[in-house]
Amino acid sequence: MKKTMKAFRFIYFFVCFFILLGNTSFAYIDPSAVTYVIQAVAGAAIAVGAACTVYRHKIMKFFRTWKKKRARKKHQSAEQE
Repeated sequence: MKKTMKAFRFIYFFVCFFILLGNTSFAYIDPSAVTYVIQAVAGAAIAVGAACTVYRHKIMKFFRTWKKKRARKKHQSAEQE
């Protein structure tokens, strides 16, 4: 019974939402506007990819230096024995 009421409220909300706030618009999307959107999405994707690459290199450098420091400490402790 509770699930049915939840489903009914959900459907009622969206029906009212679309009836009250929906409006008809007659619009023309210019092909050049779509090109701008595609360029913006491509630019954002390239920027995210470049940022990921930069941070990946920084993380790899951190682990390489950490590994070298760890190897040095191990080598120094072996020499002291």
